[in-house]
Amino acid sequence: MAQYNKVKAKHPEALLLFRVGDFYETFGEDAVKAAQVLGITLTSRNNGGSDVELAGFPYHSVDMYLPRLVRAGYRVAICEQLEKPSKDKKIVKRGVTEIVTPGLAVDDQLLEHKANNFLASVVLGRGRRDACGLSLLDLSTGEFLVAEGGSDYIDKLLQSFQPKEVLVGKDRRKEFEQVFGDRFYLSPLDEWVYTTDYTTEKLLKQFQAASLKGFGIEELERARMAAGATLHYLETTENRNLRHISRIGRLANDRYVWLDRFTIRNLELIYSPHDHGVSLVDIIDRTVTPMGGRLLRKWVVLPLRDIDAIRQRHQAVRTFVQSPPLLQDLDTSLKQIGDVERLISKVPLGKVNPREIRALSRALCAMEPIRDLLLDSGSDVLANLASQLDPLPDVCAAIDRQLREDPPVNLSKGGVIADGYDELLDELRDVTRNGKSRLAAIQQRESERTGISSLKIGFNNVFGYYLEVTNKYKKVVPAEWTRKQTLTNAERYITQELKELEDKILHAEEKILLREEELYAELVAWLHDYIAPVQRNAGILARVDCLLGFAKAANRDRYVEPEMHEERDLDIEEGRHAVIERQLAVGEQYVPNDVRLDPDDQQIIMITGPNMAGKSALLRQTALICLLAQMGSFVPAKRARLGIVDRVFTRVGASDNISSGESTFMVEMNETASIMNNITDRSLILLDEIGRGTSTFDGISIAWAIAEYLHNNGRARPKVLFATHYHELNELADSLPRIHNYSIAIKEHGNRIIFLRKLVPGGSQHSFGIHVARMAGMPAEIVARASNILTQLEQQHITEEVGQPAEATAAAGQPAAPRVAPGTLSAEALQLSIFETADPTAGRLREMLEQVSINNMTPIECMMKLQELKEVVSRAD
Repeated sequence: MAQYNKVKAKHPEALLLFRVGDFYETFGEDAVKAAQVLGITLTSRNNGGSDVELAGFPYHSVDMYLPRLVRAGYRVAICEQLEKPSKDKKIVKRGVTEIVTPGLAVDDQLLEHKANNFLASVVLGRGRRDACGLSLLDLSTGEFLVAEGGSDYIDKLLQSFQPKEVLVGKDRRKEFEQVFGDRFYLSPLDEWVYTTDYTTEKLLKQFQAASLKGFGIEELERARMAAGATLHYLETTENRNLRHISRIGRLANDRYVWLDRFTIRNLELIYSPHDHGVSLVDIIDRTVTPMGGRLLRKWVVLPLRDIDAIRQRHQAVRTFVQSPPLLQDLDTSLKQIGDVERLISKVPLGKVNPREIRALSRALCAMEPIRDLLLDSGSDVLANLASQLDPLPDVCAAIDRQLREDPPVNLSKGGVIADGYDELLDELRDVTRNGKSRLAAIQQRESERTGISSLKIGFNNVFGYYLEVTNKYKKVVPAEWTRKQTLTNAERYITQELKELEDKILHAEEKILLREEELYAELVAWLHDYIAPVQRNAGILARVDCLLGFAKAANRDRYVEPEMHEERDLDIEEGRHAVIERQLAVGEQYVPNDVRLDPDDQQIIMITGPNMAGKSALLRQTALICLLAQMGSFVPAKRARLGIVDRVFTRVGASDNISSGESTFMVEMNETASIMNNITDRSLILLDEIGRGTSTFDGISIAWAIAEYLHNNGRARPKVLFATHYHELNELADSLPRIHNYSIAIKEHGNRIIFLRKLVPGGSQHSFGIHVARMAGMPAEIVARASNILTQLEQQHITEEVGQPAEATAAAGQPAAPRVAPGTLSAEALQLSIFETADPTAGRLREMLEQVSINNMTPIECMMKLQELKEVVSRAD
């Protein structure tokens, strides 16, 4: 326990798994936590007069129990026995060999095959507007990325890459949570770690470089600090051999489409917030390798802005679509590759097993036909990828020569090294297989040499193997034989040859395992020199896999190649929603729609129409088509001519942030403000029901002003799809030339509404909310009463205009303020009119009160009027 306490004192924040013989034991508070999370028995043991809680599990079950502890949010320190137990040692030497945290997982049981497991590190700026630094490391693959920018940019990257753990200075933890929220697993580091000199030294040492200029991050001071702090953290968690982290890349803001975290969430690009929801990645991911799946997730959240790079991806996809045999052959070959990216990363980490190295050999052998197929594809893009692919035949041949065809996962089980590779190992194996025949050969030879026909070979536990000679022949025993035992009728002798064979037989299994461990360690050490080439191959194959997946999705769902151009307009003919159309019931067809946006003509489309008609789907499908195109994919449409988009903003749905004191409407305004402050000429903006989180006229006013601003700001003309229930906004098209009204068509059939889901020119004046309530299963009496109230409200007309007369505002060069549509009342009048509809007596009371002139009444007249009002109420009862 003294040894345990010493180790625990070095890692007080971790749950310590302490190896004792064949078990991992936990003690004290750790035992209580482990028993609760793992569902194992909590017991106790007496140590020096006091009971200590104890819980443990067999060491060979660690792969089952460790993931549960890590997923429960615990840092786990694994303390191993560093030497073999023996009778001469009372307590074996022990030490922590690994610390596992959510961001440092490398075991397959802790990882998602098609998702990266990023450890992030964040350096905050001095103020909200100062640049922040971010690093992202996937220890399981060696991928190391850095970025620098404002808190909005870092927030977007955190949302996109979803790190499992975030490092931050202890003194900045509260500030981090204020800026980025409390949704991340934080590991605070000492403040001194985040210093320029210390972190730069760490980076230079890791990459064996004299300068960081060659990595393109020399000017990113805070990003370098974040990356260096990550390397420091790896050292403190017993991760020291990191040769697979051989490069560091920069996430340049200007290379990719800007997608803030709201847009990533609202468009459901990589995950859906709804139970059983489906994301875009779920639909388009047709990759067959884990590294292809991981790369696709990055492409989805980082669409390209370089039109040449986009066109190159489209060319590759077109080649696959037009050549089904090529697609099929590549798909078959890629399925043999496996996860070579994570496999080779296990080599320096000391976690690669014999079967995985064999899998590496098979993957390398499968790369040769892939390279040939790409070279013969007729595509210069694919041929260029093929030229960078190196199947490493020497590595493949060496592994084939050294390892058996199907070695065990566990090295300690033996049978790993191939026969014929090592002379000593072959001899030891021959001894174990042919020990009896070797003994028989010695007996035969010595009997013939000496003439002792009754010579026998035996064994006992005292002095091992021996030659037994009857007394009849003891005078002819050779002088080089050594007598060991005298019996009544015989003598027992040993020879040097016999003792050497005995040693080989008795210790062959142990020596075989030791020799195999030596040879395997040499092979693993030799593979260190090939980590970088294998990683390059993995990156190329991941690209091929993604492009091939785009082609398979295009063939399955009738996607077309988009026409990309440098202008700012977009023209989509019969566009469809990639996710929704895959979720339709059998026999249902998605209704396609045309969308054309042109900053010089049709900059803003104002879309009105009933609830449930498909306005939101139309908005989202337009954004998804643009993003799919700039990822390099074909798109769900009959035809698409698309200008490059540099930013996509969305404001859809209702949510709040109660923990930060923000109401639903405050969240809506925060998101909308962020959009208005960051628009560009190439932005695509989706606005769905702006202003609905507040009162009717507040909402209309805000939505009206936003539409005007997007049209008249003079700074940029973003392309805008604006869906609304405020039919008053249709009037904007009368005075603002680049706003056009559209609606989602419906067909009324008796009391039923048929949603045609077709976008047609012209605005709508109805929302059919009560019809949707009926569809949702609202009780019939509520639906009937709501219809009654609506009928009465629609019979009232107020003709006054809000604000200035339309003629005056038009004369002043400003668009007219919204007219109050027939049947629309002020907020106060609306509330009272509903009350009047529910209780007609209220209307009578109102009329009587309006006729009262309190200033001209005596006290007694007031009392009489009050009595009169009470009588009206009494008669109503």
